[in-house]
Amino acid sequence: MHPVGTDAQLKKDYPVEPVPFTDVRCDDEFWKSRIETNRAISIPFAFEQCERTGRIDNFRRAAEVLKDTPDADRTPPALVWDDSDVFKVLEGAAYALSSRPDPALEAYLDSLVELIAAAQEPDGYLYTARTINPENTPDYAGSKRWELERQSSHELYNLGHLYEAAVAHLQATGKRDLLDVALKSADLLDRTFGPGKESMWPGHEVTEMALVKLYHVTGDGRYLALGKFLLDARGPDGHEGSGREYNQSHAPVVEQSEAVGHAVRATYLYAGMADVAAATVETGYIDALDRIWEDVVGRKLYITGGIGATAQGEAFGPAYDLPNLTAYSETCAAIGNVFWSHRLFLLHADARYIDVLERTLYNALLAGISLDGTAFFYENPLESDGTHQRSPWFDCACCPSNVARFLPALPGYVYARHDDTIYVNLFMAGSAEIGLGDERVVKLEQETGYPWDGKVRIAVSNDVAGPFAIKVRIPGWARNEVVPGDLYRFVDSAEEMATLKINGELVDLQVDRGYATLTRVWQPGDVIELDLPMPARRVVANERVDADRGRVALQRGPLVYCAEWPDNPHVAVRDIVLAGDDTLTAEWVPDLLNGVVVLKGRALRQTKVKGDEAPWTEQDFTAIPYYAWAHRGPGEMLVWLQTMYSTEHGG
Repeated sequence: MHPVGTDAQLKKDYPVEPVPFTDVRCDDEFWKSRIETNRAISIPFAFEQCERTGRIDNFRRAAEVLKDTPDADRTPPALVWDDSDVFKVLEGAAYALSSRPDPALEAYLDSLVELIAAAQEPDGYLYTARTINPENTPDYAGSKRWELERQSSHELYNLGHLYEAAVAHLQATGKRDLLDVALKSADLLDRTFGPGKESMWPGHEVTEMALVKLYHVTGDGRYLALGKFLLDARGPDGHEGSGREYNQSHAPVVEQSEAVGHAVRATYLYAGMADVAAATVETGYIDALDRIWEDVVGRKLYITGGIGATAQGEAFGPAYDLPNLTAYSETCAAIGNVFWSHRLFLLHADARYIDVLERTLYNALLAGISLDGTAFFYENPLESDGTHQRSPWFDCACCPSNVARFLPALPGYVYARHDDTIYVNLFMAGSAEIGLGDERVVKLEQETGYPWDGKVRIAVSNDVAGPFAIKVRIPGWARNEVVPGDLYRFVDSAEEMATLKINGELVDLQVDRGYATLTRVWQPGDVIELDLPMPARRVVANERVDADRGRVALQRGPLVYCAEWPDNPHVAVRDIVLAGDDTLTAEWVPDLLNGVVVLKGRALRQTKVKGDEAPWTEQDFTAIPYYAWAHRGPGEMLVWLQTMYSTEHGG
């Protein structure tokens, strides 16, 4: 049996460590209800869908085949990656258990783990699409193990999600039965692939970072070495399916400089590279990641933080090609973008990565799930003609299952630590216990109405006084920076700037790498007060973004806004024109979309009558947060609005 390491036994690889979500209690008005909805509604709903669509039954049928049951149903599964959806929802359920005990849910997971274990072949192979009927697998699974892995079989992809679920299940329950299944599988991979063995890399990445998780939980360096091998083997190796931008095999990973191909695959690859780099001090990976991130943020990022411009290959498009109506911006890609940006922060300790993470989180990612937790967007366009509506499920259900596992772990993105320094990255009401390098535990209590209100109060409630540093992130949007680089910019500079106080006394706000550093001997009861003014801001895109030329987007705090048909009934939203610098006011509407701040102002429209242009007419205008659109029936929506700016504003 493999030993399971402890935090004290295993080396911490990233220079900066995230504070685990299990050490952070979320009492946030904005996020707590969403996390609870995910726990109480979305996760059971996802398990129900996995039952209804046969995803869970695939494991039962595979187990019957392995037992040589005479009347076993040997009909191949419809989709070879269906196993991964079960693993992802299981991972999310384990995270939910870590935060809130639920005996019924834990018992359900026990039965599910037993079923998964029964579907594993004696040598560790686990892939229901082949086990159910080895002689008649789906065409894209191949006739032999791993035969089409570089192209379509998803054997390694499924296992990657198994490994992540196994680690989460161990941490949540202390039970290692699913971990034993994962390790038996990983040992098979180690016997099969590597130097002097078969060369392979995953056609759909995720296994690389999953193997690093197994390394951290067991201390077994074979898993880290295998994860690195899967990265280093990637490239145009002459095998069918390789040498393609679609799966990022067009060049060795250390030689890549641009984000290309399938956006989810890409971000999972980059996250895996970061994990291996942190554990091996592989600077070539870090250099490549830095180049690729600059490419994305500087040329391929939607204002919502979404990535992947085209449905063709679910892929990144060319530089500055960011269409709105046909934007793909897959929900899974938004989650992958959060994974990747967070890891770059842990490597570089720079808030620019959290700025992008926050933008993605509150906009492209959050739009992917309905307010009631039972409907989902696969793609997240920035313009709609009324044909886009969330769906309860998909044949390819990667997005619902991905959201189910992401939301319970969200509090783990709020804080980080390094030696005697604490990073405050996200603003979320609640408390945290944060261990420092000298074995002290600092307790922080955060109060805020974010993202509606920019006032943040952080109380230091540790029992004894002591010296350490608290780095408070000053978001880029509060420093007149939309995103790092020149892809987007605010039309005007903000009149009010952020302020920071300690115990009521103003602090000189010196910002370095996105943080204000507060170093002192902290006393129990000390209070930090951050005030981030939140005016409604107009944003313009780089002139090379054809789709947005002559248009503006609206942002308030971290939230991007959109115009939707129910709020603007007297004109098609595509015909709305925002004039000049007319003031937009923010108004809290408690009974709209679970409570939102809307932006209100005046807009123009112009109609033609018998070929002649009619005068401009003025009308009321309302915008809602982008994440909340498509809850009131089908109709038009638009993020980038027409404008009438003068040339001095670059419009």
